Amino acid sequence: MSTSIEVRNPATGERIQEVNVQTTEEIQTAIEKGHKEFKKWSKINAHERSRLLQEWSQRIQENKEEIAKVMTMENGKPLSESLGEVNYATSYIDWYAGEALRVYGRTVPAAAESKRIVISRQPIGLVAAITPWNFPAAMMTRKAAPALAAGCTFIVKPAEDTPLTTMTLVKLAHEAGIPKDAIQYVNGKGSVVGPLFTESKLIRKITFTGSTPVGKSLIKGSADTVKHVTMELGGHAPLIIAEDADIDLAVNQTIFSKYRNAGQTCVCVNRILVHESVEDEFAEKFTKAVAKLSVGNGLDEGTDIGPIINEKGFDKVVAQVNDAIEKGAEVLTGNEYVVDREKGYYFIHPTVLRNVDASMEIMQEETFGPVAPITSFKTLEEAIEIANNTPYGLAAYFFTENYKTGMYLHDHLDFGIIGWNDGAPSAAHAPFGGMKDSGLGREGGTEGIEPYLETKYLSVGNLLD
Repeated sequence: MSTSIEVRNPATGERIQEVNVQTTEEIQTAIEKGHKEFKKWSKINAHERSRLLQEWSQRIQENKEEIAKVMTMENGKPLSESLGEVNYATSYIDWYAGEALRVYGRTVPAAAESKRIVISRQPIGLVAAITPWNFPAAMMTRKAAPALAAGCTFIVKPAEDTPLTTMTLVKLAHEAGIPKDAIQYVNGKGSVVGPLFTESKLIRKITFTGSTPVGKSLIKGSADTVKHVTMELGGHAPLIIAEDADIDLAVNQTIFSKYRNAGQTCVCVNRILVHESVEDEFAEKFTKAVAKLSVGNGLDEGTDIGPIINEKGFDKVVAQVNDAIEKGAEVLTGNEYVVDREKGYYFIHPTVLRNVDASMEIMQEETFGPVAPITSFKTLEEAIEIANNTPYGLAAYFFTENYKTGMYLHDHLDFGIIGWNDGAPSAAHAPFGGMKDSGLGREGGTEGIEPYLETKYLSVGNLLD
């Protein structure tokens, strides 16, 4: 096991910081500390836990600019997006500071006069999280906030590419008064830390955001200790533009959804399905708008599109584009690259492809890059068939001004998150999660605290004697 991780700026290849990797023994010790602290933290009253979460949120906001700069340096996204993510991250803490006060039980009428039935909720125990590089702040707080609010203790392994944001957030949590052993981080390779988490009998829940293959591996690894799991996995989001859509709105919202974080999000638009009657208009307006997007270092003012996170991610995107072109796709804009493999930076100019079809890899696999493929359809049934023809079911989008069309699409699209005339549906107060191979469970909303709670049933008898 390597003793350190070099964190590099994906926009320049420059080394930012070297981060120590915890040994197996150190990780086991952290797990034991979190388990031991659970006995204390779970007994702290909900109002105090809520207050501490509010204090944590405030500390993050007070250090917003510093956190955003760190995030951009290790992740590559434009600074404006990083600032937005800090706000998004604290919105989860704020929401669950409130939810901490609303973990209710209930009484149930008994079948006998001499009995009373009481249902109560209690925290599940020590929670282990594994978070992704593309949203290093928000994906951490989306897991940590409900866990802490419920009374669980929390240990997180951030992505190797972006550990610094998480480390900063944990430090601020401690400064806010949350006990050090109630929220911890460990750094290391997922292939090493993952099994330590899944095999530990002290950890009662695993929560993970990342690829579907890794998620499936974690589910299998958690079986022997019967852990609870929440999995937010891969996606392949379709976006449907009906013949009556507001094209200007569709263009604007599609650009936001597709090109945010250089297309490196799990809910990014991956397939654009346009009714044949408006395909020319949409393609023309969309291409003109995309061509204006600026590519560069996320720290530079005016940058819209930052770098691809690493060489592996870059090669995957390029392979998909080349495959599509070889099979007949037309490049409307983009397909230009700025790369230095020796220094380690990889930029892809935002790309639009037309005349794509189901034979192309880009229509079958998640892209995770700034490439938008356009295809057309004749009927809503055809669009729905294309959209649902994937093992994934995380996010989908559609644009229509007709309420009947909108409700029909909603009812027939097999996705957990759907945006109607909205390219940014995610919110702390709404449940986030997918169907099929896109995961298990929900994060956000009132549903988001449920996975951190156990239900206990008490039947009291002999009350009339």
